Amino acid sequence: MKYISTRGEAAPLAFEDVVLTGLAPDGGLYVPENLPKFSQQEIASWAGLSYQDLAFKVIAPFVAGEVPDADLKKIIDDSYSTFRHDAIAPMVQTAHNEWVLELFQGPTLAFKDFALQFLGNLLDYILKKRDQKVVVMGATSGDTGSAAIEGCRHCDNIDIFILHPNNRVSDVQRRQMTTVLENNVHNIALEGNFDDCQNMVKASFGDQSFLPEGRQLVAVNSINWARIMAQIVYYFYAGLALGAPARPVSFSVPTGNFGDIFAGYLARQMGLPVDQLVIATNANDILHRCISANDHSKKELIHSLSPSMDIMVSSNFERLLFDLYGRDGAAIKQLMEDFKGGTAMTLSEEALSGARELFSSYRLGDEETIDVIRDVFENTEYLLDPHTAIGVQAARKTRRRQDIPMICLATAHPAKFPEAVRKAGQDEDPALPHHMSDLFDREERFEVLEKDLTKVQQHIAANVRA
Repeated sequence: MKYISTRGEAAPLAFEDVVLTGLAPDGGLYVPENLPKFSQQEIASWAGLSYQDLAFKVIAPFVAGEVPDADLKKIIDDSYSTFRHDAIAPMVQTAHNEWVLELFQGPTLAFKDFALQFLGNLLDYILKKRDQKVVVMGATSGDTGSAAIEGCRHCDNIDIFILHPNNRVSDVQRRQMTTVLENNVHNIALEGNFDDCQNMVKASFGDQSFLPEGRQLVAVNSINWARIMAQIVYYFYAGLALGAPARPVSFSVPTGNFGDIFAGYLARQMGLPVDQLVIATNANDILHRCISANDHSKKELIHSLSPSMDIMVSSNFERLLFDLYGRDGAAIKQLMEDFKGGTAMTLSEEALSGARELFSSYRLGDEETIDVIRDVFENTEYLLDPHTAIGVQAARKTRRRQDIPMICLATAHPAKFPEAVRKAGQDEDPALPHHMSDLFDREERFEVLEKDLTKVQQHIAANVRA
């Protein structure tokens, strides 16, 4: 299995090299040269498999023997041993033929655990085998950071630096990162927004000369292919539970960076009968504007009650565009360079039509999000976090067929977002799970830095362990 860049100018890489490289040297994102395909008969034979066994079936073709089967199985088993629910990704019914897929049963209560527990164990395996030390640098709008830290905190060969926008993540999200005191973990609160954090990460990957000799950067953001790969699994898991491949299924995905929903697109390309994918956004609605009105233009970022989606530049959208434009790397390079230069992106009629065949989209503001949390709780006594509420309402507003199960991805536990829950009429903040009950009593450690790339890089270089 070889991996190629969406911009067509980087040499193809094997799996392990892609995991360690992250962003391609031409600025593109890596995707498989050829996507594995599963027959309906093969998918049907997976019904009843545990999450871990299904993960091995889905992931193994992407690894293509670079990691021996026994080692890959152990990495997968170790990655999901920390989840609180035996089903790993259980489902709850919230309306007729409508289901919530609970992706918050991992150690940091967010869907990012599915990919980052796996990525942390995978990196540990590869680095030990190569006797190599690396620096992990990532940006977070709230959930990626804590999941990445949890995945890497015990890795001897990794120093991890996570940038989050200062005062723009919830208190729970911040403390999940800043109360991890291992000496290889470093949190940077940047005086800016998430896009500023992400831009610094991308710039640092483009020029790594600030690092000590012998070190390289490794990405934990969803530009890293291994994250997307791990997320494909739960689409198959949920689909099989509701009758696929004998009948189709649909998914609604609250998304900012497009990685989670792109994994659903890949599941469909690999053989899962997905009828509809709903892009659910908050006020930072560039993806909704693109699909609904062919308007992919940057606007001022808005701070919302669903902060994990407060993103204006959706990195993984480039991976979909690569397919929509017939895998023409030169076309994607031009499109992305123009967009970075400030030109509003307008998709070709063929590309837009291709996207609309599968994708629908919807945008919710804070007030409507609060209403959905309140209404669903009153009708079902099931409490949604604000991101999941956006996904549920987007599904209800755009659903094409009532006879096809609609699966709404619950991307985080409501305890991570008490402000939204209180505004929805709850008298008390939702309780944190037992393993986090003392979160607000733990010591915090982080650095507040101004929005200056040189100063951030100097801070990283000074704190990399010898």
